[in-house]
Amino acid sequence: MTKFYHTDLWGSREDKDRYLQEHDITTVEWTEIFPKSPLYLFAPQDQDLRLEYDPGWQINKIFPINTLGFQSHRDDFAIAYSQEQLQQRLQEFRDTRFSDEEIRSKYALKDNRDWSLTKARQRIRQIQDWKRWLIKFFYRPFDLRSCYFSTIAMDYPRVIFQQHFTEENIFLNVVRQTKADDWRHAFVANTPTPALYVELKDGSNAFPLYLYPDIANQQSQLFVEKSPNLSSDFITAIREKLGYVPTPEAIFYYIYAIFHSPTYRDRYAKFLKSDFPRVPLTSSDHLFKDLGTKGQALVELHLMKSKKLNKLITKMGGNGDNAVTEVTYKPTEQRVYINGDRYFEGIAPEVWEFKIGGYQVLDKWLKDRKKAKRTLSFDDVLHYQKVVVALKETRQIMQEIDQLIPGFPIE
Repeated sequence: MTKFYHTDLWGSREDKDRYLQEHDITTVEWTEIFPKSPLYLFAPQDQDLRLEYDPGWQINKIFPINTLGFQSHRDDFAIAYSQEQLQQRLQEFRDTRFSDEEIRSKYALKDNRDWSLTKARQRIRQIQDWKRWLIKFFYRPFDLRSCYFSTIAMDYPRVIFQQHFTEENIFLNVVRQTKADDWRHAFVANTPTPALYVELKDGSNAFPLYLYPDIANQQSQLFVEKSPNLSSDFITAIREKLGYVPTPEAIFYYIYAIFHSPTYRDRYAKFLKSDFPRVPLTSSDHLFKDLGTKGQALVELHLMKSKKLNKLITKMGGNGDNAVTEVTYKPTEQRVYINGDRYFEGIAPEVWEFKIGGYQVLDKWLKDRKKAKRTLSFDDVLHYQKVVVALKETRQIMQEIDQLIPGFPIE
């Protein structure tokens, strides 16, 4: 029977070269490993933890309908900071007074296998209600922008989003795998989200809580109302655990709380990096509901709907305008400067450093606007201050989640 062995070598390049010169295959200290289905990883793993983690429900087995986030392949055209800016852009795109070459040059647009500027312009002129695909969406966590959610402007808006995106739906976004040191790659949205929603390097999948009839393809006769995007096997499993089937929202909130447990993230870090995350189910109705309460509070914060966001903990200081020309955080002052004079004050270091997926939220939000040479409006300033509250509250609730869970594995 074939055997597999593994070793690690850490240090500077010089140290590694020296070690390799002094050793060969017979003198290296090897560790025997046992790659197992389905991943067959060629690296040591804690098998006891693996046996503890694997019985959990993989998220794609809970929510079977899911999609990679959308890809426009022309963000600078299809996405804007305001709906007015985007609408003006598209009105020019429709206008026959502008030639294809003028539009192509102005917006740096290029044809590809899936998109033709000439055909896209012809199509949008034929659509009477073309403005209906002007939507607001979460471009990154807490970063609301506008986009033209159609193949007229995008290569892959994703059919699942177009069919199941309504005000009554929410999407759980997670990555299937990540190269990041830590797993913090679960975030909610109530809009379509791009593939890079939670991680710049690793695309995220969106899992809708509800499914809606496909009216466009005349499938509305199959079901006329929304239905939960929950597999029958999972419904059976949770009924066996709790003795009843909770509401879809209650299930979503419980899962969201589990994914925000610091202990869960740390304990199963190696497994979370290599495949869709798994959800341990509890047989305790009390624990299920308590965690669901925390998960719901997180969802409301992350969708910017929580009343807690109205109690601001920061203020805007300094003189001059709100043009974002620099992003400089000074921890001793608990200030982030957006230019030489203006700053947000009252941002603790742990809140400033807080990351969701691959993004340091407060830093990323400002740097995107610096790159775009934006001047913050009153609403922008208020939004940023609310994000600070949301992150502070998120950190607190994450600790409370850990305090509720007696231990892992969850019973």
